[in-house]
Amino acid sequence: MRGRNKTDVSIFILLGFPGSAEIQLVYFAIFLMVYILTVVCNFVIIIVVCFSSHLHIPMYFFLSNFAVLDIWASTVVIPKTLSYLITQDKLISRSGCLVQLCFVFSVGPTNFFLLTVMAYDRYLAICFPLQYATMMTSQSCRYLALGSWMSGFSTGWTLIIPTAVLNFCGPNLIDHFFCDYVPLVRLSCSDTSISQTVFFSLAWIIVLSSLVFITVSYSHIIKTVLKIPSSLGRQKAFSTCTAHLTVVIIFYGAVIFMYVRPTVSYFSNKEKVISLFYTVITLFLNPLIYSLRNKEFKKALNRLKRNSSENNVVKKVLHFLP
Repeated sequence: MRGRNKTDVSIFILLGFPGSAEIQLVYFAIFLMVYILTVVCNFVIIIVVCFSSHLHIPMYFFLSNFAVLDIWASTVVIPKTLSYLITQDKLISRSGCLVQLCFVFSVGPTNFFLLTVMAYDRYLAICFPLQYATMMTSQSCRYLALGSWMSGFSTGWTLIIPTAVLNFCGPNLIDHFFCDYVPLVRLSCSDTSISQTVFFSLAWIIVLSSLVFITVSYSHIIKTVLKIPSSLGRQKAFSTCTAHLTVVIIFYGAVIFMYVRPTVSYFSNKEKVISLFYTVITLFLNPLIYSLRNKEFKKALNRLKRNSSENNVVKKVLHFLP
């Protein structure tokens, strides 16, 4: 076995992004701006949905769950990245690396499950409008959201256990800006076949099964919408789905490229850029795509701004946005 007589690695080094110290500061400024906007915009979504009674409907309930998940997902990756970009201290302990890996692959599957639930919600709303209120009750919404969170985080722990028992004998250089599965497992001096089998099997099952469910849901949605006689009615029906479809295409495209593969045989700088989409850029775009450009949401936001004079904290947060 390679590296059997070497000391087990307890510290890893994240190589991050190439460039001089000045370039690293530019990266820091960009990541900091994206992180602040991601947290603030998603926090605004949560506040508006909570305080606007007419937004207490399934679609916005799931959007608020999505906003919480986006804040969590960005916090798992970006603060550590900001730390080493400004300090150049790129060390991360083995336990810290595994914890980050666990949370990354907990929020990821949760994203897939929530996107699938949201597709199911749109399917019921458009294909069964008369029965929608009785089929998608507040209780069923809570169960679907809770099931998504529990399934996602149980998946994360299932993925991390076979990786946590691997030995790492050196080198300890992770060619990434966070502890990702592929570049980490490539450093192991143990037999990684079980870990890879578990990881890629679950990746295929979760990603592709949820994508098939979403595709089937939207095939029924499209058939139903095309039967609507008026063009205005068709446009209105499609408008409730375009945001969800946009996020599905961006998120699934990046993740399929990264993780729906047979082995960890390679990892390139191109994949490092692709991983930015599902760990940073998509989380930044989600609130803009889903809510902040939604007319109904913007009306609720403006109404809440006018009524927020008694709560200075809420007022300051809401007035951060135009």
